[in-house]
Amino acid sequence: MVNLAIVEDEDSYAAQLTGYIEQYQKESGNSFKITRFRDGDEITNGYRGEYDVILMDIEMKFMDGMTAAEEIRRLDQDVVIMFITNMTNYAIRGYQVDALDYVLKPVSYFAFSQKLERAITRIKKKSSDFISINMPSGVKKLDIENIFYIESEGHNLNFHTSGGDFTVRAKLSDYEQELSPYNFFRSNKGYLVNLKYVDGVENGECLIAGKRLVIARARKNDFMDALTNYMAGL
Repeated sequence: MVNLAIVEDEDSYAAQLTGYIEQYQKESGNSFKITRFRDGDEITNGYRGEYDVILMDIEMKFMDGMTAAEEIRRLDQDVVIMFITNMTNYAIRGYQVDALDYVLKPVSYFAFSQKLERAITRIKKKSSDFISINMPSGVKKLDIENIFYIESEGHNLNFHTSGGDFTVRAKLSDYEQELSPYNFFRSNKGYLVNLKYVDGVENGECLIAGKRLVIARARKNDFMDALTNYMAGL
């Protein structure tokens, strides 16, 4: 399912876009979840990186679409942004926020469906799974494939990834169930390990990303079973 946001202050245009998306859904077989926002500040306030596509009007009362897009892009590098406007003089700023395209008002279904098809193609090329973490600077999306392991330290979690380390205030149990389908396993009370990156097990420790992480004695058999099943592709 494609999670799509419409940020448009005019009800008539929002309704038209919703109708076009529903028509495209029937014709293409793609499924959409649509969320409507009436201003740029509505979508940026508490943004959690849950959208695949954002259709963003540029001219709005409280926060214009370009400013909103700049704020969103600082937090989310992957969401596809498409601007809705009756002016074409925003192209340079649009490139700065990696906007995919512009939907010019008045909007025709044919032109809109072609641009939406481009957005879906880009999403499919970025088919990775992500989780969102709440950092002091804002929400950050992490590619699950790139997480080596998560370490609990006091009231914080350290996400050790191929792109660096990130610290958030949270509990390991907050992510244990969410990451279980992606072959993460809790080796002890302090570590949630991505089995993909386990290089070996010796002396009661697993070797991962150049680190030696202790496997709790009570979890050793379950950990070895999980690792064996992962390596066997089960």
